[in-house]
Amino acid sequence: MVSFGSLTVALLGLCALEQSQAFAPLGSRRSSSYLSMSTMADVAWTPSIKTGERDEIFGPIEQYCENLYEVQRRKTRTVTCGPIKFGSDHPIVRQTMATTDTSDVDASIEQIIRCADEGFDLVRITVQGRREADAAMKIREGLFKKGYDIPLCADMHFQPKVALMVADAVEKIRINPGNFVDGRKSFEEKVYETEEDYFSERQFLYEALGPLVEKCKDLGRCMRIGTNHGSLSARVLSYYGDTPRGMVESALECADICRSLDYHNFVFSMKASNPLVMVQSYRLLAAEMYRMGWDYPLHLGVTEAGEGEDGRMKSAIGIGTLLADGLGDTIRVSLTEDPEYEYAPCNRLADVAAGELATNEDSKTRQKAVSTYVDTRDITSFARRSGDLPAQVEGDVVDVRGFLNRDGSVLSYVKPEMFSAENAPYLYQELGCKTAVGMPFKDIATSDSIFMRTIPPSSDTAARTAIRRLIEVSVGVIVPAAELEKDPLPNAVALMSLKEALAKNGELPTGSIRMAISIDGSESEDDLATVKDLDPMTVLISPSSDLSPLHSTRRVFEIFKKNDITANVIHHYVASTKDTNELALQMGTKVGAHLTDGNGDGILVEPVGDAESLSLDVLRRTSFGLLQGSRMRSTKTEFVSCPSCGRTLFDLQDTTAAIQEATGHLPGVTIAVMGCIVNGPGEMADADFGYVGTIPGKVDLYYGKEVVRKSIPNEEAVDALVDLIKSYDMWQDKEEDAEESESEAVATA
Repeated sequence: MVSFGSLTVALLGLCALEQSQAFAPLGSRRSSSYLSMSTMADVAWTPSIKTGERDEIFGPIEQYCENLYEVQRRKTRTVTCGPIKFGSDHPIVRQTMATTDTSDVDASIEQIIRCADEGFDLVRITVQGRREADAAMKIREGLFKKGYDIPLCADMHFQPKVALMVADAVEKIRINPGNFVDGRKSFEEKVYETEEDYFSERQFLYEALGPLVEKCKDLGRCMRIGTNHGSLSARVLSYYGDTPRGMVESALECADICRSLDYHNFVFSMKASNPLVMVQSYRLLAAEMYRMGWDYPLHLGVTEAGEGEDGRMKSAIGIGTLLADGLGDTIRVSLTEDPEYEYAPCNRLADVAAGELATNEDSKTRQKAVSTYVDTRDITSFARRSGDLPAQVEGDVVDVRGFLNRDGSVLSYVKPEMFSAENAPYLYQELGCKTAVGMPFKDIATSDSIFMRTIPPSSDTAARTAIRRLIEVSVGVIVPAAELEKDPLPNAVALMSLKEALAKNGELPTGSIRMAISIDGSESEDDLATVKDLDPMTVLISPSSDLSPLHSTRRVFEIFKKNDITANVIHHYVASTKDTNELALQMGTKVGAHLTDGNGDGILVEPVGDAESLSLDVLRRTSFGLLQGSRMRSTKTEFVSCPSCGRTLFDLQDTTAAIQEATGHLPGVTIAVMGCIVNGPGEMADADFGYVGTIPGKVDLYYGKEVVRKSIPNEEAVDALVDLIKSYDMWQDKEEDAEESESEAVATA
């Protein structure tokens, strides 16, 4: 017997018959109970947040997750979507989105089957109009005939009537509160004199959403109330601004209508391309549900994450952080790649989250092993803790101010053999240095400091000279104090454990210029408080293997806050994988969870085992990618790139690659590449320039929120984008690489 999805050939005929009975022809079913509700008077709207009424009734926001000190899934109701179930009593659901034109039924069926075979539990398809709604029914029937019962979700924007039709064909409807009714792409603020004026416009939402809710209720369909940061309505933008609060309130209005019609088979999502906005929005929504006694599941995703390691990194920062809080019941990793390739990172994040739950004995033991502390993080707002930077003092013979960076530091692990005469020129390149006549100089993405567990002996003149050249251009060299005591290195930063630093009263080895302290999270609160008096240049935190890294690190930051310790803190991450995609997921999940809280001033990745095969350059670039994905330090062009879908009006993967090739060398510049108009203009608010498909074969270009060039032919659009960037004086030419022969000749001189 051959298996297909969750059906078998032997049961195909019976199952297909049973399923077809649940999917009547489009528009053949009508809801009757909605007709009895002709006004908004029966809707129990959530009390106002602006007037303080919500606080008066439900109390202040307090809890946002099940447990601050253990990883426990937030308790939710079960929401049914065909053969799958969302909720805390069920495994995390993995889903993706088809990129085919939905009206191409055969191509859509084939791609959905590939996704199901890959392991996905659900596939979303675009439904722009009646033609796609008709196709959705044929796709559903075609999948049943081939033995696949994987549920489908219709992605709806702008079209309430089409949503009513397609509810006959699919198991789930995603509505976007920002454009389901109000699809205006206007950024002109409308002034609401009173809250009543703002609330009065709910009538439009009520009239459009009510019939769909009733139909979903009658047919047993599932719904996702999916707010998107890039497509908030003009109404919400005018009243709440482009904020997490606006995203939450937009979703709550839709939920109020659902609840008043006694429909509860829905989930929420709060997607954004900015992981910090995404995390804050989900936490805020979860906190609101906790205080109001709601228990609806959450679908997690970072929208327009991009492709490759950057896309995986941003997704891991956002999704991984929330899963570590116990939030999230279904996830999607949105990549500018074919949907099948989303499964591996999606599945990996879900597996990592499952492994960290306190229901696992090992994880619970590590979480329980963390000493008691009080978690005081404020999830209603974001503020980055800013650690102290090295200051120049009298007697310093080198400039220590560049050893760390105010926007986030990258430290690189270096082995002593890398400083040999033949290797030094290549090491400079791997560290991201510019070179001139063989001498290294710092560039925008040069490692700020390096970390060495052992150093070349002072008798190795060539190696010591290469190290000295780095220090002279303000690259810090951090070395264990024990090594420096055996063989001093002038102007090195001496690394000591906290216990060692206390025993030596902070005394530095001969020749050292500053001190760094390493901690592992097991230190007592009294000992951690002494960091203030020791005044290290930086603190490297690498949690002990017998402690939960998440909670032990949070404890350290809480103790530092309690004792007004403003020392610079670098996350020292020990990597053991040689897979760069896996490395991005690990770093985004483990370290990104702290950076999204604003805790941490940089990253040091130390490779061990298989990871030692990774080049220093790869580790450095991935580290800078983590900082940029966490909205700290921008060292390359930031791309906000949608994952493609049936609405996409050009080849998104090829176009994105062409744009990256032409513009990827512009640090501090953000470019949004959007396949269609749905989220495009909204995401322009988070980008300097936008490249948005409008009609087949034509592209509009944006500067910020404003369309500045319209209907550019696809074949001319990339060059036009470059010209646009130049016209705003944000362009710089690519620099030619230094001649390797010259670098080698001078470096060995």
